[in-house]
Amino acid sequence: MKSEHEGSVESGSGPELLDGLVSLDKDSQLQRGLKSRHIQFLALGGAIGTGLFVGSGGILAIVGPLPLWLGYLSQMFVVWCVMNAIAEMTTYLPMRGITLPYFTNRYVDSSLAFAAGWNYWYAYAILVAAEASAGAILLDYWNTPVHAAVWITIILVVCLALNIIAVEVFGEAEFWFASIKLITILGLIIMGIVIMAGGAPNGEAIGFGTWSNPGAIKPYVATGSWGNFLAYWTAFVRAGFSFITSPELIGLAAGETVAPRRNIPKAARRFLYRLALFYGVSSLILGCLVRSDHPRLLSPESNANASPWVIGIQEAGIGGLNHVINAAILTSAWSAGNAFLYSGSRILYSLAATGQAPHIFTRTTRRGVPYAAVLGTWSLGLLAYLNVSENGATVFTWFMNISTISGFIAWIVVLITYLRFRSALKFQGLLDTLPFKTIGQPYLSWFVLGLVSLLTLTNGFQTFVIKAADGGFDYKNFLAAYITIPAFVLLYVGHKIVYRTPLAKPLTNVDVVTGKKEMDEWCEADVKPVPKNWLQRVWFWIA
Repeated sequence: MKSEHEGSVESGSGPELLDGLVSLDKDSQLQRGLKSRHIQFLALGGAIGTGLFVGSGGILAIVGPLPLWLGYLSQMFVVWCVMNAIAEMTTYLPMRGITLPYFTNRYVDSSLAFAAGWNYWYAYAILVAAEASAGAILLDYWNTPVHAAVWITIILVVCLALNIIAVEVFGEAEFWFASIKLITILGLIIMGIVIMAGGAPNGEAIGFGTWSNPGAIKPYVATGSWGNFLAYWTAFVRAGFSFITSPELIGLAAGETVAPRRNIPKAARRFLYRLALFYGVSSLILGCLVRSDHPRLLSPESNANASPWVIGIQEAGIGGLNHVINAAILTSAWSAGNAFLYSGSRILYSLAATGQAPHIFTRTTRRGVPYAAVLGTWSLGLLAYLNVSENGATVFTWFMNISTISGFIAWIVVLITYLRFRSALKFQGLLDTLPFKTIGQPYLSWFVLGLVSLLTLTNGFQTFVIKAADGGFDYKNFLAAYITIPAFVLLYVGHKIVYRTPLAKPLTNVDVVTGKKEMDEWCEADVKPVPKNWLQRVWFWIA
């Protein structure tokens, strides 16, 4: 049953565009610059950033090693569910120009899409500032005479340059950035195991000693079992920063990916396994290497020595390696900032193309790079210069709280969109046409939707019970934790009032057909590469 579609297909001398944004033209589908290895490392590059390398130290200092580990494991489950939902939608219609707000507009409601689009852009732009702030903290480790503002400028300019040239250049740069990051994490995991077993120069086999002294859990806000639970919940919430918007990176890149129906499911399936290794194992080891009461862990008083990995290396008596690791972590900040600038610019371009942002942001270079949107997103990253007047760790924490709540809201919208998409497919008898299906749906999505909603509402609960340094209400952290919620509601309600849109499109009007035939025909032409030897077989499995 074909549904009525409220959008339109524009034709003319240029490529055929659906809703003024998404290309159905066969020739334009061939102009895709991101390969399988690019999108897999793009998603990992966004997920493995300063949240793991620097922010994890703050969680460890507040709640201890066990909640840190459990918090990351819990967030990995949430991310896996969100990733599956995104992968199902994008492999169904992997058209050039797609964004997640586009799917929200098509399957749910234009007002929700409008609010979600601006929320995404805001989150990505703030994340650019967060990564630049973290980079400045890391560079200050060497106590250089260079002012922090200079380091922030260098980081931001490099990210801008890599995004403004061409998508192929961006993809290749991100691949190598992420490669350094992954090699670093693997090296740190191996090194951590060696240190725990007594292989460090000091010869001390620390094992899980920090779990008994000072302890596995530091009760938070309350005492007893309730304090232990709140410690876990705090870690669960804060661990979200490490994963925020990372599953969406694959969705945003789907329209610029070669063979999306082969490569998107491949990236989605392996995302969880790689996160389990890089986050599950490394967060467990991290809680063993560094005591939770170590004075240099990330806090408002800490400085560039705050990376728990660097602390662990120094405590083990390994000389010189701390500088190498700090340099590798710096490339991590660059990599994540690079990925977030790419994603934010594509969201802003999409908003402009659909009339929800100034038209100037639709301008592109001859190579198709939306340079105006890149510059617009990059400009909000200039907030990183707040480091000049405030402590770097404090500014980083503000950005972490702001982007985390924006990311949670984005995941809520993604899951609502996916559930509506699936309901429309079932209503129209097209559920069996999904080219990629994941387990536990739609039940897992309903469960995670409720869970993320609860995380969103309790994101800043500690501000109600912990007073600020001056003894008053901690309004700064309260605003950082909750300001995004009323802003999102204002965008949503304001759009509804102005355009008088219904609460949601009736299932009979949800279009899950337009573009499907074109994508089926184009994807059928995909030829899966056949490995010529065992080396190629291994490489094709990895990338």
